[in-house]
Amino acid sequence: MSKKVTADSLAQLQKRSSSKWRFYPSDILPLPVAEMDFPIADPIKFALHDLVERSDTGYLGPIPELKENFAGFASRKWNWNLDPEQVRIACDVGVGVIEVLRTFMSVGDKLMINTPVYNNFFTWINELKLTKVEAPLKREGMHFTLDMAGIEAAYKSGVKAHLLCNPHNPVGTVYTKLELMQIAELADKYDVIVISDEIHAPLTFSNTTFIPFLAASDFSKKVGITVTSASKAFNLAGLKCATIVAQDPKLNAMLDTMPESVHFRASLFGAIADAVAYKSGDTWLDGVIATLDENRRLVADLLKAKVPEIKYRIPDCSYLAWLDVSELNLGENPAAHFIEKGKVAFNPGHTYGADYSQFVRLNFGTSPEIITDSIGRILNSL
Repeated sequence: MSKKVTADSLAQLQKRSSSKWRFYPSDILPLPVAEMDFPIADPIKFALHDLVERSDTGYLGPIPELKENFAGFASRKWNWNLDPEQVRIACDVGVGVIEVLRTFMSVGDKLMINTPVYNNFFTWINELKLTKVEAPLKREGMHFTLDMAGIEAAYKSGVKAHLLCNPHNPVGTVYTKLELMQIAELADKYDVIVISDEIHAPLTFSNTTFIPFLAASDFSKKVGITVTSASKAFNLAGLKCATIVAQDPKLNAMLDTMPESVHFRASLFGAIADAVAYKSGDTWLDGVIATLDENRRLVADLLKAKVPEIKYRIPDCSYLAWLDVSELNLGENPAAHFIEKGKVAFNPGHTYGADYSQFVRLNFGTSPEIITDSIGRILNSL
């Protein structure tokens, strides 16, 4: 059993300079931004220190070790076999998705998303002036799953690409191989490109199996492009590096037309950190997952004991709790209520889709003490 990774204390965390810890006043407990409160893995820390000690702080050039190490990680974790030469580098997942979309789509083209979904999907659609098409997830209690009939109807309407959140943020669903195969077959039938954002994939819990979209079937390889990063799983977002993967010759030929700057705008520090994470971070990652596994269950126990009106499904992956607070009757923006009355910040549900204003997203990638405090602040706000 891997040794659990322990979060820093609140006093230590408040010294951090990232957005999570600077956006709100110090009396607000911040649990929105998707970054974890754990110390980074020692091999990554040592590699970054080494870069600084050698003043190796220049521009990013060729980085074959990242491509090779990602391929090795994908093989170990998911039995996904890929050629390192099929791996490209980008600044981050957002930039990677935008550059892929820019390559395959034109202003006004239809892009499909499955709401509720990561709020920046909307930002990217607006930036590229694409036409948004929603195929909402089906809801059974608090379990959200793909609606294949809705997806096919959207594809029929002339959708050019499908931006898939796999695993899904914020609902925490990990799709089955059958679901991914069905998407791929539909995409092939209707000439749709599937861009799979797999940034949360390494944080899948052991009771669920993550399937990379490109590993689902021959059809998925034909229609799919994956954009991912070590940034979420290893807490490296500020270092700026991501990977883009395609395994179809025609798709790769199109990706070859992307500007060289897509690679060079990534950070040397980020590329080295990602490479080390994929090669030497397994033990640390296993420890983080063990901690998050306890934390996701702690959230359920605390809600049941203190605020049973809040509905919550223990997620299949990552460190994000999707909470239905509708029974609390807190008005149009419950997240604003929690900030004002409880001094605790969550992501407001309406940013993930217009129909989800009565939800909030809580980040439990932290200590049991902070999680307990956050639920207590919810209770005190009522």
